[in-house]
Amino acid sequence: MNPTYFEAMRASLPDSGIPDPSFTITAGVTALLVVDPQNDFLHENGAAFGVVGESVRENQAVGNIELLMMTAYQNGIQLFISPHYYFPHDHGWKFEGALERLMHSIGMFDRPGALSMEGMDGSGADWLQRYKPYINRAETVITSPHKVYGPQNNDLTLQLRKRGISKVLLAGMSANLCVESHLRDLVEQGFEVAVVADATAAAKVPGMDGFVAACVNFRMIASHVFSTAEAVEAMSGAVSELTHH
Repeated sequence: MNPTYFEAMRASLPDSGIPDPSFTITAGVTALLVVDPQNDFLHENGAAFGVVGESVRENQAVGNIELLMMTAYQNGIQLFISPHYYFPHDHGWKFEGALERLMHSIGMFDRPGALSMEGMDGSGADWLQRYKPYINRAETVITSPHKVYGPQNNDLTLQLRKRGISKVLLAGMSANLCVESHLRDLVEQGFEVAVVADATAAAKVPGMDGFVAACVNFRMIASHVFSTAEAVEAMSGAVSELTHH
């Protein structure tokens, strides 16, 4: 298999000299968190695929996210999903940032109401079909929706703490927006966080590559940055909490 864009980019860079604290996947206290594994980002007909699709393909992100979910399931690592939904009342906001305005204008993640699942199946807000066997399990924790980029306004931190999770392996969409915002907030909340960089992707528009921008901050903020292959190996060899301590 050809290297992902992330793997090739990392191999070409000189040593930054920045410390790499490392990240041990410890059974029972480590969760896999996937942000926005939804059609609007990852399906070729999704609302945002026109701007993120090149990066998704370069990183083989669709398959890599699935591989992480499968490996987590096989090794008893808790899966958390932090989704993005917009309900009709969210379109009444009086101001937005640049990408908020874009998301609202193209109908990303739209649902008819917080209490309605009408039209959800196969919609842009729905999970990518190939992920449903892993997400649609009773043991998967699906948080309330985040609304801009970070988890400050959903129940992710509560759900992690109530499960005794202290370490988070982070993937999903999109790299420099929701994934990076989740990384920053979780670190501020006292979690140990690693990112699986080629299980993410980002918008590429003239003069801007969101994935490259995100990778700089992943390296500076996270405890470690994995490739998917490295994360799968680490999950498969997850140590018990008792052994770790």
